[in-house]
Amino acid sequence: MRSTEEKILEYETFLNDRLKEDLRKLLEQRDKIYEEISEYCQLKSTIEKIQEEITPEVVLKTKVDLGCNFYVQANVSNPSMICVAIGYGFFLEMTFPEAVMFIDKKTESLQSRVSELTQEACRVKGHIKLVLEGLRELQHIPGHSEKPYRDVLT
Repeated sequence: MRSTEEKILEYETFLNDRLKEDLRKLLEQRDKIYEEISEYCQLKSTIEKIQEEITPEVVLKTKVDLGCNFYVQANVSNPSMICVAIGYGFFLEMTFPEAVMFIDKKTESLQSRVSELTQEACRVKGHIKLVLEGLRELQHIPGHSEKPYRDVLT
């Protein structure tokens, strides 16, 4: 039969090594997806701005990052198409309306993934609270008592 101290140590180890690590990983994944959503929203905004201001006859002047924040000026003679990162390192040339439609679908998909990760994080937080409550009982620590409140109106 295990002693109470061994059980407490086992629960604390599980809490710190497993549950908190799982929660950290889930939140990191969710943050990466939020960053990706932000990039797609910026691209959509840029596309809409280009659509408003550029006609096919106009040459688009822009700056291109060659790497390591080294920019050069570029002239785009036909600004009617754009290359969009569709995932796994692949790019696809699209018209502006196609790109906007793709971005809308992609962000919708990413938002559903964020929702799934948030629900999973909530489950892990619930497990953490359950283990903390078990530890509290094993260590005979009294529960949270309600604090008396002052009625400021009387």
